[in-house]
Amino acid sequence: MTPATDYPTKPTIVPDDRAKGDTPRIKVSSRGFWIDHPDRQLGEQLMMEALGAPDREALNGILKQLVNASVNGRKPDKSDLPLMISLMKSIRPRDAIEAMLVAQMVSVHVIAMRCAHRLAGADDIASQDSRTLPLVRLLRTFPAQIDALNRYRNRGQPAGAQDSDPITRIERVIVYPPRREDEPIGAKDVPTHDAGEREGVSVWRDLHR
Repeated sequence: MTPATDYPTKPTIVPDDRAKGDTPRIKVSSRGFWIDHPDRQLGEQLMMEALGAPDREALNGILKQLVNASVNGRKPDKSDLPLMISLMKSIRPRDAIEAMLVAQMVSVHVIAMRCAHRLAGADDIASQDSRTLPLVRLLRTFPAQIDALNRYRNRGQPAGAQDSDPITRIERVIVYPPRREDEPIGAKDVPTHDAGEREGVSVWRDLHR
């Protein structure tokens, strides 16, 4: 399935909500697919914002992949394709890497649900076993994709790591005892370097003496 080279010439009446910037739908025919919007440039811009595509070439590529991933029974599914686009828009990919990863996520979700539907229709144990394995693999892949997206958005850290308090590592703590007014400053007020190296943390026991 490839993008159509030209748009249908049939005039389209645009409702008020379409004019406000809602994501347009994708039309599919034997010629290919195209963005169903009276203003071609505006329709592409709205779709690029929804899918996180950086340019027109990336948009056409992602749409083609989504259309192919929605194929069911040798034809693109008319309900799955809008679902995949809507899910991508809700996740809000912010760059090309996120757009590719989110496209994979919605594709895995749709295919997993098809596998679940086929598993539900299995009549014998052999069919159940053969249909369970791909479903289990897809269900394991989806959480890994979510984790990958969260780590990418958090610069390699697990989700919520940036919101936690910073950790301060204290190598050595030295506590000096209070000095009496009539006591001169002497060498005993300062712990030796060797003692600090041996103990790691030097604490005077006569703090309250």
